[in-house]
Amino acid sequence: MVVTTLWLVRHGESVGNVAATRAEREGLDRVPVEIRDADVPLSATGEQQARALGRWLEEEREDIGAFWVSPYLRARQTLEIAMGARPGPVGIDERLRDRELGILDLLTARGVARLHPEEAERRRHLGKFYHRPPGGESWADVALRLRSVLPAVLGQEGPSALIVAHDAVVTLIATLLLNMPEEQLLEFAAANPVLNASVTKLDRAGAGWEVSAFADVGHLREQGADVTVHQGTPDVQGEGDHDAGTD
Repeated sequence: MVVTTLWLVRHGESVGNVAATRAEREGLDRVPVEIRDADVPLSATGEQQARALGRWLEEEREDIGAFWVSPYLRARQTLEIAMGARPGPVGIDERLRDRELGILDLLTARGVARLHPEEAERRRHLGKFYHRPPGGESWADVALRLRSVLPAVLGQEGPSALIVAHDAVVTLIATLLLNMPEEQLLEFAAANPVLNASVTKLDRAGAGWEVSAFADVGHLREQGADVTVHQGTPDVQGEGDHDAGTD
């Protein structure tokens, strides 16, 4: 029996999230994070959110046949804390990692515009979905690697599977399964921020999929955990973008 329900979870708040939000607020060019992106840990609030996620997981766990996670520390910590004393087999897959921004990594919107104005112009010309910073990835690049991992996730036995990853990954997997074209995808992303430790539910509907819940944080509110969004470093057009090192 193939997977009929897919749960998508964004990691809890990270120290990178906090630093990026502060850097934007203070008008800095760079986010002051010295740790490489893959090693950025959860903040204290993120750990609290992961524990609240664990209470939700207790109710859903018996139906989840497979757990998958990004190799980045903040995602692995979120799942480990949520699973608690009942660990199980987890697929750690690099294709679920955060989007890589290359030379724009850890730059704020102000920093991109000031230090790389040519990239800001290329971004305006190509659009958010297809712009690939030197050394980094476009959203289309991320979508391609996610297409390659989805058959393994959805082909597992059991009624449902769960992925813990990053906000761009959650958005792109949902829009891939809903078969959204570029314009619709970007409208959906702008209207539906992915909150930290939020839960998205996708269910098979005939030959396709439908969203039953997107970025739900009811479990956080029930457990008294803080609700945080941290959309990453805003891009040069003022929208929330997904930034490697801050998501």
